[in-house]
Amino acid sequence: MSTRHAVIIAMGLFASASALAQTETTGQAGPKPATSGGTVPAAANPAHAAAPKTAASTSASTPESRSAAALAMTHEPTYDEGSAQRIKDAALSYSDLAVRGGWPTIPADAKFALGVQGASDELLRQRLIISGDLSADKASGAFDQDLADAVKRFQARHGLAPTGMMTPRTLAAMNVSVQKRIRQLEASLQRLENMNFGFGQRYVVVNIPAAFAEAVENDVVVRRYRVIVGKTERPSPTLTAQITSVVLNPTWTVPSSIAKTEISAHMRKDPTYLSRMHMEVLDAHDDPIDPHSVDWSGTHTPNFTVRQHNGTFNALGAVKIDMPNAYSVYMHDTNQRNLFSDDYRFDSHGCSRVDNVRDLAAWLLKDQPKWSRAAIDAEIASGQHLDVAMARKVPVAWIYLTGWMTKDQTVQFRSDVYNQDEQLLEATAEEAAFFSNAGSHPLTAHMTR
Repeated sequence: MSTRHAVIIAMGLFASASALAQTETTGQAGPKPATSGGTVPAAANPAHAAAPKTAASTSASTPESRSAAALAMTHEPTYDEGSAQRIKDAALSYSDLAVRGGWPTIPADAKFALGVQGASDELLRQRLIISGDLSADKASGAFDQDLADAVKRFQARHGLAPTGMMTPRTLAAMNVSVQKRIRQLEASLQRLENMNFGFGQRYVVVNIPAAFAEAVENDVVVRRYRVIVGKTERPSPTLTAQITSVVLNPTWTVPSSIAKTEISAHMRKDPTYLSRMHMEVLDAHDDPIDPHSVDWSGTHTPNFTVRQHNGTFNALGAVKIDMPNAYSVYMHDTNQRNLFSDDYRFDSHGCSRVDNVRDLAAWLLKDQPKWSRAAIDAEIASGQHLDVAMARKVPVAWIYLTGWMTKDQTVQFRSDVYNQDEQLLEATAEEAAFFSNAGSHPLTAHMTR
């Protein structure tokens, strides 16, 4: 059995041990390595950090303000060369916490209000002390500002708006069991161990469950952007690639799957759809053909190409970031920028739409003085299609981490929006069982050596 499988299985055994634990956890036992006194080290305890500021109203936000607010959350990269080891450390710490009983469940009908004594206030305090979001000396009292700040810390670590209020989504996240959190860390660890990514001085990371992109330079996040990634029925893939060019005023070649289903359906209802959307139909030689000569029944794979002209109406917006890969996905702008204000940003066909993408383009091209942000804006305003090749390719990774720990020892979790964690772990368990059985069988023992 490989070392990787042994680590995963060992952590799973730690998690299952919690079912046998009968000891009530009363002291501070957070998800980070504890000191001999049983408390989270101060430098690693979010309870000793300033509470996140409440996000400004998204209705009045701009691409610049949204990306600035995202960057202000932390400059620690989601993914760097030490991520796998830190996730292992976090998983072992959570496993230790599970053996000691985990954290309490907050009643679904519990009521909380700032400055008002509630029946579940001290239970909430205990829950947040155990996870390291509240200092252990704040174990009693009504719902005060200290408790609201602890709720904000918890919310920020779980990708929720840091309001300090016990919203239904916050309550649901708090009541996720420690065993489930361990399994998220296990799945995230396995994904990273299966990746082969060449970190550079500069690189870009899209964490799909978090719906954020990070531009990392010298191990520090210097830009962070909201992104819109694949729908649950059209999930964005995990991949590693190189960013090769920035395309200004791009055209959009519609994927054949979309042409067969969505475009065909529109044309059956409205034969003027293509002209209204500034699209044309091309043959195998890129020559235009009459849309009325095309079979729009949707029953056959298209033997034609649909392309949308560049312009404000274009689905890719004003910028496309090319990154050749086996999935034919890329990063781009959009003409539906209002979607970036939503917390739920899983609405694409697999590509990644980037908020404030012109800022990312300027960062990617910053070693080419000709392409300042002002020059990029001017070229876009001209309306001319232009492909700007990168002087130095920038590595990019699209990852699927629902649990991770940053260098400042903050453990982060996000929802498994594609429901991939359990599928991965079940497959791993089946593989581990196969090799375990193979080791004792004379015909397959050689496979485990």
